[in-house]
Amino acid sequence: MADLKTLKGIKEADRKLLEEAEEWLGAEPAKMGPVKNLFWGNLRLDSYFPYPTQDPREQAECDQLLARLDEYLRTEHPAIQIDQDQEIPRWVVDKLFALGVLGMTIPKEYGGLGMGITSYNRVLEKIGSYCGSTAVMVSAHQSIGCKAVMLFGNDEQKKKWLPHLAKDWLSAFCLSEPNVGCDAGGQETTFTRDGDYYVITGEKKWATSGALSGLFTVMAREERPDGKGKVSALVMHPWIEGVEIFQKNRSKCGIRGTWQARIRFTKARVHKSHLLGKEGRGFQMALSCLNYGRCTLSAGMLGGARRAFDQATKWAMTRHQFGAPLADKELVRLRIARMAAYDYAIDAVLYMTTGMLDRHDEDIQVETALCKVFASEMGWRVTNDAMQIMGGEGYMTENEVERIFRDSRINLIVEGANEVMQSYIFGYGGKQLAEQMLGVRAALLKDPDEPLGGYLAKALKNSFNMRLMKIAIPLGLEVYFGVRRAAPKPPAVAAELQPIAQRLCNLIREHSYQFKVMSKKYDVGMLDRQAVQARMADVAMWLHAWACTLSRLDMDLKAHGANGAADTEFQRDKAAAIHFFDLAEVEIFARFRELYENADTTMLSGADIAMKHCATLPNNRFIIPERSPTAKGTGRTAKQDGIKQFPGQKWSGPVPTDEVKV
Repeated sequence: MADLKTLKGIKEADRKLLEEAEEWLGAEPAKMGPVKNLFWGNLRLDSYFPYPTQDPREQAECDQLLARLDEYLRTEHPAIQIDQDQEIPRWVVDKLFALGVLGMTIPKEYGGLGMGITSYNRVLEKIGSYCGSTAVMVSAHQSIGCKAVMLFGNDEQKKKWLPHLAKDWLSAFCLSEPNVGCDAGGQETTFTRDGDYYVITGEKKWATSGALSGLFTVMAREERPDGKGKVSALVMHPWIEGVEIFQKNRSKCGIRGTWQARIRFTKARVHKSHLLGKEGRGFQMALSCLNYGRCTLSAGMLGGARRAFDQATKWAMTRHQFGAPLADKELVRLRIARMAAYDYAIDAVLYMTTGMLDRHDEDIQVETALCKVFASEMGWRVTNDAMQIMGGEGYMTENEVERIFRDSRINLIVEGANEVMQSYIFGYGGKQLAEQMLGVRAALLKDPDEPLGGYLAKALKNSFNMRLMKIAIPLGLEVYFGVRRAAPKPPAVAAELQPIAQRLCNLIREHSYQFKVMSKKYDVGMLDRQAVQARMADVAMWLHAWACTLSRLDMDLKAHGANGAADTEFQRDKAAAIHFFDLAEVEIFARFRELYENADTTMLSGADIAMKHCATLPNNRFIIPERSPTAKGTGRTAKQDGIKQFPGQKWSGPVPTDEVKV
């Protein structure tokens, strides 16, 4: 297999990025995950079928927890107050600790409930249906805040910190910085060694619950003269000398009750026993934690979307205009059906992904990224439809949809902006196939710089390599003559679903064909064509969601059997799933068409001239990124009049006796 980094004409920046990404992600797993298989034109049946289920005992325990949690959320939880005051009261945090919610994934031996990822996401979905801010706080604590300790801590570290994280400490994950967002590998927070201690200097932002937390997982790069220091993960506490929470929070559009701290480290010293795992492995740890965070983000999104869907549907049925309910109008029914379809599909994708995590599937980083993109995008569409159906009343604070609408929007940005995730899904979903294609080209086709004699000798030799030709001939027939390979074998689903399964398999074949054709067409230029990448990534997303939804519906059909006709919830879900398959097919064909019929040329020129004009506008009229390498300090100061401020604070809680100041 060839290497994408060896492509002729590749930009040095792209080559470096590929090298860094391979180092961060590690070696390719021996067995490709399901989404990577979609790029090859395969449907990995063992990944999708049967749909994953919970252990009956844990499911029963989780059901009991959900019943207690729902009672609290319905009768006590101050969701509106949290949103209006921009703060989650400490008594709410203590209540969630008491219920076991904030320690539910921590093993029982450390004081937690020891539940799996699916149970945890069921809880996040429930919380998200009532309060997006609280869902984010709970998610940040367990999915990323203390997850690194759970996954990579040694026995001593777990015994020392996990009991607190299960009972009384919130935790924060310190990855983002003023100049580091989606480019998480560009850490500017650094550390040096001083005997048995690490000395950390730098600044973090967007640390959810940082001002409330007793433990931070901090990503920092080793400071080296050659600039090649690697990122490590260090556990720190707010009472350590040199740790300053200089801003507890900033007012924002949605999830207003969550606090995102800005934390400064000024030669903060921490003992070597606070290093998680091995030095230089911090970024891999961060990626592992984000696998869990992207799921819980999706669960909170699903909870909010479902509540908005139910509210808007009830409104459409009871709100009369022009002498009839809104629900009689076809354009309103279009939105109702679409909301139902997306809700069912989000559920199917989310709990397929948590099932993969619970069974410890090896290669699922693309799947967790895709789960985040799908849930956030479709969830946002649902809340937007709900807002439109409710009209002016939907815009009113007391009717809840307005808050869900605002809370939902952030999900398209955090845990990797969806545009970045599209390029990631394309790049790492199709990377191995692209490298195989590159290897075949290098073996059989002439390079422009290659002498004719050398090429003829190479081509003649490789033409007798039967293993190579077995790959090359079908590939050549596809990319040069349009001869598609055979569609993958459909799954053994219920008889009424078999035509839907065959449609899926045909689309998987076409997706693989179009990936190969586009790779040939753009060659090295594909690395810069993000619009093309996004179209192919979107197709992979819809195909994956189709497979998840098909598997879920097949399970539901078998569970209900002859009794399904009397179950209106099941009938709604069945109709929603079948509508989703049609919606997905429309979206997939639209993306295929856009590969050939698009406005990319005028888009690029239009963007160029818009930026050319914007360059003539003085920077001092606009907000400029605080660490901009080209315009730092030239923008206007943002007005803070009337905006609630959250100045920093020192840790006011008790300091454990075994956590003395250094």
